[in-house]
Amino acid sequence: MVGLGCGSGPLTGRYWPPFGGALYFLRPGTTKLPLFPNAPLIGGHRRTYVDAILYLALIVVLERALLADHVTGLHLIPIAILVPLLGLLDKTIFLAARSEHYWVVVIVLLFAPNWIAGSKIVWLALWFWAGVSKLNRHFPSVVCVMTSNSPITRYAWMRRLMYRSYPEDLRPSTMAVTMAHMGTLLELGTPAVLIFADGGTLTIVGLGMMVVLHTFITSNVPMGVPIEWNFVMVYGACFLFGEHASMSVLEVGSVPMYAFLFGTCVLVPLLGNLFPERVSFLMSMRYYAGNWAYSIWLFAGESYRKLDQLTKSSAWIYDQLDRFYDRATAVGLVGKVIAFRQMHLHGRALPQLLPKAIGDREVNDYEWVDGEIVAGMVLGYNFGDGHLHDERLLRAVQAQCNFEEGELRCIFVESQPMLGKSLAWRTADAKTGELARGEIDVKTLLEVT
Repeated sequence: MVGLGCGSGPLTGRYWPPFGGALYFLRPGTTKLPLFPNAPLIGGHRRTYVDAILYLALIVVLERALLADHVTGLHLIPIAILVPLLGLLDKTIFLAARSEHYWVVVIVLLFAPNWIAGSKIVWLALWFWAGVSKLNRHFPSVVCVMTSNSPITRYAWMRRLMYRSYPEDLRPSTMAVTMAHMGTLLELGTPAVLIFADGGTLTIVGLGMMVVLHTFITSNVPMGVPIEWNFVMVYGACFLFGEHASMSVLEVGSVPMYAFLFGTCVLVPLLGNLFPERVSFLMSMRYYAGNWAYSIWLFAGESYRKLDQLTKSSAWIYDQLDRFYDRATAVGLVGKVIAFRQMHLHGRALPQLLPKAIGDREVNDYEWVDGEIVAGMVLGYNFGDGHLHDERLLRAVQAQCNFEEGELRCIFVESQPMLGKSLAWRTADAKTGELARGEIDVKTLLEVT
């Protein structure tokens, strides 16, 4: 919630200041994404004093609960109310709170007769849906890029093993594909073992699988840096499935609570996998599967300077980097973000989509910026969710910056739906709106080297 966890530091495009979060959420006038942008009082594109005060209130009650000797309902009720209320005012905060996990557990702590059994269901759902989301053609590219960019693969020859034929063919090698499938099996196998474990050998095996899974993720320092979340998952698993192994998920003791958990841990993720354009990948529990919605923002000339009209704490990306590097080095660092995107399967669609966005103009006429970087600068939070920097953010930016036709063009690519075969895409102009839309068959992207 403060901004020091997921979505902070250089791996999320934050150099100075190295985090957003509270620097935006406490500041009236910053850009927000309300659930109902045109509604009076709760809508609008800019944060009000009411938004900032409610956010501060949430931070205060969270700290109060953390410092309490004994947590009671009086500590949790304000959290349970303020998180969705703030989500109504700005969905960015609701997602930054990792509400699909932490807020759901707060509700379980409040209302489940047996909160340990209820929390177990949440943990199992997180592993299960994360595994399900990786049953696609995208995940091998994730393992390929993540592993070859990892601090634990120190040698060039080790990194090159991840690719079919470096540098001519940068598709995932057989080793990378095998590692991806093994990781998916491990993520699906962990909940399958732990749900039946009762404290004996099966518990030891399940917890061992869980530790291996999260250790591999953490040690590779993935983009977005969800390190603290992985530690919480490990601690929670040891407490819930180790210390309380004999407790069955059938002992929650409340039909309404089972209904709530079915909605948040089954129905929402299922809908998010089937209709990814409707649900955030965080709420869908589709973590780090490579099948992400994303966007590319193209600023003609120096039109990006119009972003200075926004209230924000983060300067233009090169202005941040100029504090530490010469311009050539800064350009190289931002170029790595572009390369990172195009080395994933969904990014291989960009050579086809770029001409549809800029028309007869040259690519060099535009400053190419990934939507993740834009969201970090404008919203104060980004974590791989392309819905934070889609047409809704474009409209909010345009309302405040007034780009002329052709000055800002965007490419928006949606996730591949479960059971679907293609990626939906749109191109848009900040002033005139949508330019074109269509779909790209994922199979064709598998052939791009």
